[in-house]
Amino acid sequence: MLKQRIITAAWLAPLVLVGLFGLDGGAYALFTALIVLLGTWEWANLAGVTRSAQRTLLVAAMAGLMLVMWLLGGATAIWPLWLAAAGWLLNLYWVTRYPVAGQQWQSTARRLAMGLWVLLPCWVGFNILRDSGSVWLLFVLLLVWCADIGAYFVGRNWGRRKLAPHVSPGKSWEGVLGGLATTTILALLFALSLSLNMAGSLTLIVVTAVVTLTSVLGDLLESMLKRHRNIKDSSQLLPGHGGVLDRIDSLTAAIPLFALFYIEVLVRVQPL
Repeated sequence: MLKQRIITAAWLAPLVLVGLFGLDGGAYALFTALIVLLGTWEWANLAGVTRSAQRTLLVAAMAGLMLVMWLLGGATAIWPLWLAAAGWLLNLYWVTRYPVAGQQWQSTARRLAMGLWVLLPCWVGFNILRDSGSVWLLFVLLLVWCADIGAYFVGRNWGRRKLAPHVSPGKSWEGVLGGLATTTILALLFALSLSLNMAGSLTLIVVTAVVTLTSVLGDLLESMLKRHRNIKDSSQLLPGHGGVLDRIDSLTAAIPLFALFYIEVLVRVQPL
């Protein structure tokens, strides 16, 4: 298993880095759309759609929606980000109330609708952050990575209080604090490197904390859906790593929310 994970990572990591930072314009939008469409294929299964023909139709519908948005200039529109913000508040309620409130989202139609406000705004957020300059796209990727590492090491060594035992028993509040500490350091380093003023620096730190917590929610949401479907991985598209959603679950929450904060808050506090 370890050998397969290393082999997959060896070709996947360079491909993703080239796609995210080497492409721009339509090529970049297409590359990120392909990632989201692979996630859509997996999400259909999480929603209870198991027939390949039906899942293919859902992927085609998402692709058509993305194409229309691209042609109409909606690939960088702000409304999908607000949709994501509202959707993730609802996701927070369902995760914290699991399994008591399960009947509110467990129908296939509602899980498919959930996927719409999770996946589509993620694609829009990718486009907005790439258009704003690669530095902020890099920041969000590092944020999620640092949050995972901080949470893993702190939770493994000092984790005692369970964060969401019915959803993901391995996660702890101590791990969340470890992730927050790590991403706060990251925000301070970026603030210094970009010579942000005091207001800009404090704003970035607060935004980073909120997005870090939301990225944890992204992980928990997928765990909840997989638990309901009684599956370990979203798919086997990435040998040794599970599925695409298993790799981007935190990003589906972090990307659109940070893009929204960037537009509505950061650039108004200090031009970036």
